[in-house]
Amino acid sequence: MSQSKVSRRLTQGMAPELLEHIYRPRLAGELVAAFPYFAALNGAHLVMLAKQGILTPATASRIAAALRRMEAEGPGAIEPDPALEDAYFNIEARLIALTDADTGGRLHIGRSRNDLSASLDRLRARDTLLDLLEAANSLRRILLERGAGFAEVVMPGYTHLQPAQPITFGFYLAGLASALARDAGRLLDGWKRLNLSPMGAAALATTGFPIDRALTARLLGFDGVLEHGLDCVASRDFAVELTAAAAQLALTLSRFAQDMFVSVTHEFAAVEFPDSVCGTSSIMPQKKNPVVLEHLKAKAAHVVAAFASAGGCIRGSHFTNTLDAHREGLAMVWPGLLEARRALALAGIAAATVEPNAPLLLARARANHSTATDLADLLVRRGGMDFRTAHHVAGAVVRALMDRGLGAHEASLEIVDAASQQEAGRASGLSAEEVAEAMDPVRSVASRSIPGGPAPAEVRRMVAAMTTALEGDEAQARAWRAALQAATEERSRALAELAGGG
Repeated sequence: MSQSKVSRRLTQGMAPELLEHIYRPRLAGELVAAFPYFAALNGAHLVMLAKQGILTPATASRIAAALRRMEAEGPGAIEPDPALEDAYFNIEARLIALTDADTGGRLHIGRSRNDLSASLDRLRARDTLLDLLEAANSLRRILLERGAGFAEVVMPGYTHLQPAQPITFGFYLAGLASALARDAGRLLDGWKRLNLSPMGAAALATTGFPIDRALTARLLGFDGVLEHGLDCVASRDFAVELTAAAAQLALTLSRFAQDMFVSVTHEFAAVEFPDSVCGTSSIMPQKKNPVVLEHLKAKAAHVVAAFASAGGCIRGSHFTNTLDAHREGLAMVWPGLLEARRALALAGIAAATVEPNAPLLLARARANHSTATDLADLLVRRGGMDFRTAHHVAGAVVRALMDRGLGAHEASLEIVDAASQQEAGRASGLSAEEVAEAMDPVRSVASRSIPGGPAPAEVRRMVAAMTTALEGDEAQARAWRAALQAATEERSRALAELAGGG
């Protein structure tokens, strides 16, 4: 058996099974995904080593020129070799090939694959968090804008998928935006724990070289240094936290999709989607299938599975650098987070294109007895009843209407008084006009104007307040993007100066 390509401690080359089932499949997806992050990490580390005098100017210049060339070439210039284990050793091998072993090998002074891997995972998670946050903010804006536009489209509100009380379609969309604000808030809150640099922890016990951890952190756009060396390499809680936040976000989107999936059925016909977001059947010519909603519903399962996978792998690992926690533990995290991003894109299409069937929704809200609570409230206010007795009277009215095949809007004073006599032992004390107003869903919605209610003016007030909060979240995301860009530019300038401008 041949000698190991990466260690003189190991006297044998890698077993074919390890190449086939671990390193070859890992390298196939890792090299391209990790390359830009390794470029950033290598550049920042080199600038720091040169500034600290740990490398001679000549050595630093040669390495800088090689790193700039590698970045220009991209990962395609590297022939993947699974016998080198992973992306890091493949990238280092390319650096050494462009310089020499004595020069290229010096870049690894004061660091380890352990702190590199932890830092790379944070860089990748940071980009993913920003992508998710920006997509969530975009969806929030769509929901808020359309919520304001549909603030007067009265519809039945449902609990247990049964008619409950009248609301508006705009109220429903604004409610989703409210939930998404919390989902975005979890991403925002995670940033302060995520955007810290592990570089300098080395394997776990830091290094005896006089490195400058703060400088490396700044050049990578981190807000600061995660100090404890062991914690730096042992922990991937930031990735688990991000995946948990993404899972909750995906669950919100899945519930929206489920609502729309039912609403767009022929039987409900409550909303409609354009043909551009639907599919058809290979055999049934009449079919218009809501494919965007079916895929959106399922995406949450993938994100939740990613969270469960990470937790399962990390659960039995030691508190140090381990492959079960950090390689296997994050194996499903990255594709799971990608599914969350896709879910946001699909939800954006659905939210932007859905059209409520306003006349049908209003007719149903008038007929489906969802104004019964308003009648009970009226019996309390105008009829002098306690609420429980009023509840019984209103329930008896609904029963009488159902027995006669009548909708709520067809309730008469005679029916109400008969129910009141039956349940309260006296007439309701209401007028026919008051009964008609109580059973009107438009008036029902308008009466609910306290904070959080579905009255059109209140919906628009909430939308305005949520839009202001959204603008703050959007500004924060832009600021973080700008800070990362500034760090990239500083790092690039420093690397160019080291390379002599070449």
